[in-house]
Amino acid sequence: MTDDKDVLSLTDDEENEDSEFEDSLPELQGVLSKWTNYLHGWQDRYIVLKDGTLSYYKSENDTAFGCRGAVSLAKASVNPHQFDECRFDVAVNDSLWYLRGKDEEERSRWITAIELHRQAESGYGSENNLRRQGSMISLTSGCSLSTASTSSFKRGRGLREKLAEMETFREILCRQIDTLQSYFDSCASAVSHGSLELHEEDIGDPDDLHDTVSSTDQNVSFPGPNSKDIESVLKQHGGHAIDFKGEAFTFKATTTGIITTMSHCIDLMAQREEAWKKRLEREVERRKKYEEAYKTASLDRDKPTKVVIGGPDFEEGPHCKIKEEEFYDAVDSSLDRLEEKFDQEMKIKKSDTPHPKIALLPTHPKYKEVNDLVNTHLQRMDEKTEGGQDTWQCIAEEGDLKVYKRELEVDGVVIDPLKACHIVKGITGHEVCHYFWDIDVRLDWDATLESSVATDWFSEDTFISHNVIKRVWPASQRDALFWSHIRHVQGSNEDSPDRWIVVNFSTDDPNIPSNKYVRVIMNVAMICETIIEPPDDGNITRDNIKCKISYTAEVNPGGWAPASVLRAVYKREYPRFLKRFTSYVHDSVKDKPIMF
Repeated sequence: MTDDKDVLSLTDDEENEDSEFEDSLPELQGVLSKWTNYLHGWQDRYIVLKDGTLSYYKSENDTAFGCRGAVSLAKASVNPHQFDECRFDVAVNDSLWYLRGKDEEERSRWITAIELHRQAESGYGSENNLRRQGSMISLTSGCSLSTASTSSFKRGRGLREKLAEMETFREILCRQIDTLQSYFDSCASAVSHGSLELHEEDIGDPDDLHDTVSSTDQNVSFPGPNSKDIESVLKQHGGHAIDFKGEAFTFKATTTGIITTMSHCIDLMAQREEAWKKRLEREVERRKKYEEAYKTASLDRDKPTKVVIGGPDFEEGPHCKIKEEEFYDAVDSSLDRLEEKFDQEMKIKKSDTPHPKIALLPTHPKYKEVNDLVNTHLQRMDEKTEGGQDTWQCIAEEGDLKVYKRELEVDGVVIDPLKACHIVKGITGHEVCHYFWDIDVRLDWDATLESSVATDWFSEDTFISHNVIKRVWPASQRDALFWSHIRHVQGSNEDSPDRWIVVNFSTDDPNIPSNKYVRVIMNVAMICETIIEPPDDGNITRDNIKCKISYTAEVNPGGWAPASVLRAVYKREYPRFLKRFTSYVHDSVKDKPIMF
């Protein structure tokens, strides 16, 4: 009985756990990045998971004005992205949401919560809706029995309550047995007491009626008491008589209750068995479905995958769905649109960050790094561009403009070092470097920038710049954080001309983390020499000056893009950049005094 009770208790505990399943569903809310479209890309949205529904708002402050969209999770599918560890997709029929958390842990938390809601909505997570049929019996006698049975045979009772009912029925039967046993003991005592008080003269009279009492132990017949004695015994013990008819009804009702309760318990266990059988069938079907999906994915792994047009899967990445030539066409057309926009509208954003009025001192923590890079770029300017094993290859030539590069990849990312040589009339090296370094005019000549801000000043000739680059679809948006330094380098002798140099080198700043954009790493230098052709009258004008420009750059664009696409962009954009920039400098200084 104890073992059965433990088993029934465990079964009932499982039932209680199932009944609390839906009550324990987590409600989750927070900010996630949601893919909107090609124009705006990933945007922060306030996501709410509640009552089997996933909804989103533009921000937490907009929750009182209604959601912007919602999907029911009853028939939804949640798929973590294969390569992006922060991204997961929620699909319901034709509705597809692309979501990204700040890290893998946050993605796992959202996926787990959504799966719990989805299972609850689909009826998979809870098996507590078992239909139970209660039984009610009406006992014709025994108030305590009727009360106990009526209170215990209620609909929805578990096996534990049924076990308590069985205990009640057992107590009733025990009381009946005690009652009957007491009655029979009284009768036996009365008969024994009457036999001992018989007179001797009553024994042996042939005219009297003699009763024979059988002794079970000695198997001897004794003459029983006469009728007078029996009458006195019955009068003496008549108060011990019981209602055999009532006890029979009680016994029948009790046994009926036991049978009904046992039947109810069997029904409960049968329903429980059926529920677990259905759950097992669903698990088997689910496993078969996953196995078939795995086989299909394995077969279609090398086939082009159908993706939703306009989704983030068309962005750059090692598994981008766009073919290489289509990727290049997208980049090419985006650059053209940026140029058109630059021609129509010029956006100027000046920095109000105060800066000191002294040059970079040797005591500054960045002085050695700055000084070493300046010397390295000055040496690189004098490198030969022809002959040798590690030579520069000319990729563009237009008059005095020549662009050279060396093919170099680091971890599969193209960072081809570039070197450009150009001679421009009418401007000086100081003017070229000044406009290249001055952050206040950077947005005037660089159409690819969305913003350019000086975040810190080391000195009057060195500052940290944070540039946000306009997004060129299908590539992800990028930014760059670097220090920029300008310096006048005097010639070592009369034959060595003075030089002006600007170096832009990537740096780190904990206040500007690279989590929203793809961070570009750069090492760029603009080195200029002024060539003067003295006039006969000694009056130097812009017609008598030239600027020899040497531009070197090593740029790691970050992320991923096809190597052929990057090299095609480099070959086209760098010459255009130099021509556009020098043209801007020429137009800016033509009516101003010459800066030597």
